[in-house]
Amino acid sequence: MELIVRAVDVGSGNTKFVTAATGTDIRCASFQSVAYPSSDAVPALPASERRQTVCIPVGPLFYEVGPDVGLAADTFRARQLHDAYTESPEYLALLRGALSMMKLRHIDLLVVGLPVSHFAAKKTALEKLMVGTHDVGGGRTVTVGKALAVAQPQGALVHYASEHKRMATIGNEQSLIIDPGSRTFDWIVARGMRMVQKQSHSLNRGMSDVFRLLARDITKSIGTPYNDYDVIDRALRTGKSPVIYQKAYDMSRHLPLAESVAAQAVSSMREWIESPHSLQNIILVGGGAFLFRKAVKAAFPLHKIHEVKEPMFANVRGFQLAGQNYARTVMQASRSDQGGAEAGGAE
Repeated sequence: MELIVRAVDVGSGNTKFVTAATGTDIRCASFQSVAYPSSDAVPALPASERRQTVCIPVGPLFYEVGPDVGLAADTFRARQLHDAYTESPEYLALLRGALSMMKLRHIDLLVVGLPVSHFAAKKTALEKLMVGTHDVGGGRTVTVGKALAVAQPQGALVHYASEHKRMATIGNEQSLIIDPGSRTFDWIVARGMRMVQKQSHSLNRGMSDVFRLLARDITKSIGTPYNDYDVIDRALRTGKSPVIYQKAYDMSRHLPLAESVAAQAVSSMREWIESPHSLQNIILVGGGAFLFRKAVKAAFPLHKIHEVKEPMFANVRGFQLAGQNYARTVMQASRSDQGGAEAGGAE
């Protein structure tokens, strides 16, 4: 029987997960990484008011998560923007929310991600946390047999190589994978598929910093407090003016400030790269790729910067591919060896 492999990438901005996978055809979904706590499960709502969320029990509380979590919003929206994120109840609620939406009872191998700077220190603990039975609410559970934690940009490298049919050649090349996310700006230098630890790192300089700075600038401009980060995000991505106090607001005056955050992060990364001339691939992924593109190109003017379709899902698609390969080459082989040993013993 083929092993069931799934992948989840619980980011500070969005939780991305695989809903179905057949070979390299990998389907994904996502929801905002926001979890609203309550002392009991959310009561049943009339059909006209039902929202696409799930209520996940973690410890003494329940956390509502999912695509329609904004409909459960109160005036305070706490995101877990700190180094202990993977140890928080909110992280576990988001992870279990993704498991619930996969609609599976058992997963043989679950692949998850970590920022580069936390990878060595937190890998073992996170894998241990993932294994076992997860209560996903409503009387349902999902059992995870084994877990693998991967440095987030490594997933993007696997996805890029697969998407461009370069799995056979990229193993002999040196690559830089850049992943600007919500909280962290991650990158790895890789020889083949293996990370060069001393040139790979993370900075706490992501899209959340952009939103905070722009919100502060808009507050000064309009004279009243403004902190609608989702509106700022959409305006940056679409180029359309947000509506503030019923009027279209010109965001163009704030763009240099947003670009300065990207330039700072890329400049800091550049100090870690020992031999940029030897990089054969520079790959830009992540939810913040659109904003960091200009700074990356300025830092590496002699290189072509490669991107992928749906860059927000690059990591989780790569996790899935890496997990499928691990299940096929390691887990299935182990099962075959055990089966052979048992058959030999029976004789």
